[in-house]
Amino acid sequence: MAMITIGTIKRGLITFIRPSDVSLKTDRRIQFVKTIIITIFSLSVFIGVWWGLSLLIDTPFLPPPDIVFEALLDSFIRPDITTGRTMWDNVVTSSIRVAWGFALAFVLAVPLGLVMGFSKTVESFSKPVVEVFRPIAPIAWAPLLLIAMGGKVGPIIVIFIGVFFPLLSNIIFGVRSIQPILMDAARTLGAKRGDMFIKVIIPSTVPYIMTGIRIGLGIGWMCVVAAEFLGAVGGGVGQYVQFKTEVNRFDQVFAGLIVFSILGLSTTELSGWVERRVMKRMGLK
Repeated sequence: MAMITIGTIKRGLITFIRPSDVSLKTDRRIQFVKTIIITIFSLSVFIGVWWGLSLLIDTPFLPPPDIVFEALLDSFIRPDITTGRTMWDNVVTSSIRVAWGFALAFVLAVPLGLVMGFSKTVESFSKPVVEVFRPIAPIAWAPLLLIAMGGKVGPIIVIFIGVFFPLLSNIIFGVRSIQPILMDAARTLGAKRGDMFIKVIIPSTVPYIMTGIRIGLGIGWMCVVAAEFLGAVGGGVGQYVQFKTEVNRFDQVFAGLIVFSILGLSTTELSGWVERRVMKRMGLK
């Protein structure tokens, strides 16, 4: 019921200002091409500045882009002499850690956020505990968790903490942002408390859940970097970067940082694409 109501309202508001489908497709293609051109130009300028600085400063701490990209390609082809792993192995290890930490956070944060936003009693009981732990940076937990839970489970819990709180906060905010008219309409139609939760609260909160997922994934990759730096067991891109820093192979250090950037960007862009698809299906875009 809520999805139909929200979509109907949205479509009603844009009926008189929406251009034709042909015009929309043309505008999207133009915008897509423009975005690609700007992206290529921006990256070209960045690489040019990087190259110029590396030649000007002439220090091993800032290798030129060609050396870094050569090390990047080599890391995916040849196993590392220290660990015997290729970069593919490290990418899989880091991705599995992020996936587990995210899954744990999602399973706990979604129902807790929905109930906290819906029930004042649950919110009053849970909020003091949540507010005690929320301001603590996830990275601050890393040394303790790595010692207490080991190098395999510890990084996953660090990622869980990093994803959990932004996801929880977005869901609670989403429940509180539901228009009262939707709740009143549901009551008028005879919806019970459980019906309102399933047919109004959850569908209306989906966009906020998707936003929380996107933000949480970005933070999750930051957390896995810190956890792998400090002592994760079993490889990972962060561990690769740490080992290469210790032996002063800064070209390979930058290669690892580029891999982290690609992984983080890929997951956030994927979650953004899913968010747009979900919202379009619900009639919100």
